[in-house]
Amino acid sequence: MKDYQNIQFDNQRSRFQAITEMRCPQCRQGKMFKYSNWRIDKFDDMHQNCPVCNLHFEVEPGFWYGAMFVSYAFSILILGILGLIIYWGFGDPSIMGYIIPIPIVSLLAVPFNFRMSRSVFLHLFGFVKYKPELGKLVA
Repeated sequence: MKDYQNIQFDNQRSRFQAITEMRCPQCRQGKMFKYSNWRIDKFDDMHQNCPVCNLHFEVEPGFWYGAMFVSYAFSILILGILGLIIYWGFGDPSIMGYIIPIPIVSLLAVPFNFRMSRSVFLHLFGFVKYKPELGKLVA
């Protein structure tokens, strides 16, 4: 074989990339959720363990209650930005100009908010060490 056929690419994900792609914090390869982001009817179906390295995602009983605080922060951020967009973009409309779009956007953001808050919470507060050798087994 030629030398160029044996090239191995560095396909390790950064921590930020693993968080945004909702991957396992230990191997950064396995998906945390069973279905894609577009299956909004099953947005909350999570794997119990990582399909690659078998890490148990709920590191302690009641662990996901902490993700509610991250979800709250995301909600405030999204709604604050939306309020500013409405204020500056539409010239400070009447109160109905805020009351109608803000709950609609808030409800539409629930699947994204749920998944991202769990991913952020597990990566930042799960105290799981990254083990790159586990990710290389799959690559």
